Amino acid sequence: MKKILTLLLSLVLLATPALAVTAAEADALALTAPSAVLMEQSTGEVLYEKDAHARMSPASVTKVMTLLLIAEQIDSGALALTDTVIASANAAAMGGSQIWLEEGESMTVDEMVKCIAVVSANDCAVAMAEKLAGSESAFVERMNARAAELGMEDTHFLNCTGLTDDEGHYTSAYDIALMSRELLKHTWLRDYTTIWMDTVRDGRFGLTNTNRLVRTYEGATGLKTGYTQQAMYCLSAAAERDGVQYIAVIMHAPSSAERFADAETLLNYAFANYTLYSIAANVVLPPVRVELGETESLQPVCDGEAGLLVAKGGGEIAYEITLPESVSAPVAAGAQLGTLTLADTRGVLAELPLRAPEDIARITVPRLWRALFRQL
Repeated sequence: MKKILTLLLSLVLLATPALAVTAAEADALALTAPSAVLMEQSTGEVLYEKDAHARMSPASVTKVMTLLLIAEQIDSGALALTDTVIASANAAAMGGSQIWLEEGESMTVDEMVKCIAVVSANDCAVAMAEKLAGSESAFVERMNARAAELGMEDTHFLNCTGLTDDEGHYTSAYDIALMSRELLKHTWLRDYTTIWMDTVRDGRFGLTNTNRLVRTYEGATGLKTGYTQQAMYCLSAAAERDGVQYIAVIMHAPSSAERFADAETLLNYAFANYTLYSIAANVVLPPVRVELGETESLQPVCDGEAGLLVAKGGGEIAYEITLPESVSAPVAAGAQLGTLTLADTRGVLAELPLRAPEDIARITVPRLWRALFRQL
């Protein structure tokens, strides 16, 4: 017998409300950039896209991947913020945005990350690449491997800075959103990406963020700007309010002011029209009894644990849980046990599988006898 813990709303429409921007809404947004993406960070839901898979030069937005690999090394324990990095002649020779490292100059990883995140320092990016992989070329191999793991199908890196517009160095707005989403999982990086002004070298060298949104836009959490003559003005902008974070990627904007205006337009649209419904906070899943299993019950897990992005204006969300009272062992991890259906006044929002969290083996005969003796 199935458990129906909460009734759905009495009227459920057949059509599921769409989250993506309609054609009319897209026209109303009127972006100047030829390529853009709006994505919710926790779910990866794309709310808006404009030529999102066009391969373009990303300029210094490349450093989102550079920072991601650094962050992953720090979180794995292979690297510490207090570790020392010594600048090579190659790193010191980088042009473009830089802090003018001198060959042999040493800085901590903390200072290097700050300079990359705040002023897009090419010399620091190369110094960190050499620190982690021995050479920039070896580090770039890691960048491309990580891009493949993230499903970035329209990306190929030739360097860790984006300083030059080499023909084989490209990515897309959608792929930038993917790697930005991954970078934002390392929440401690906000301590760097949200800095407006700071210093290094014991206060002797000032830093001002290239991303003005960290000063002017409510809830801004970063993330990275970029400019070259070919790439024009690029931006991966992130902001969080009320527990929901959006990523707005702008590629090839005609001016710096227009890239920021386009990003604000997308972020404003997201905050005004969508909300994140927390399944963990609002839905209580009951345990399911396991017959003849090594454990007596299991606690189902939901595929949508990150939450459900919902268009505003649909009223209170109701849910229905459909689960069997018991299942027979063995149970495989990931096996679907039932469904969670969520709906509002506009109709069904989502039907999410409820799965077994782990393998549960069938109880052996000796253990079964021991259990029977214990009961006796």
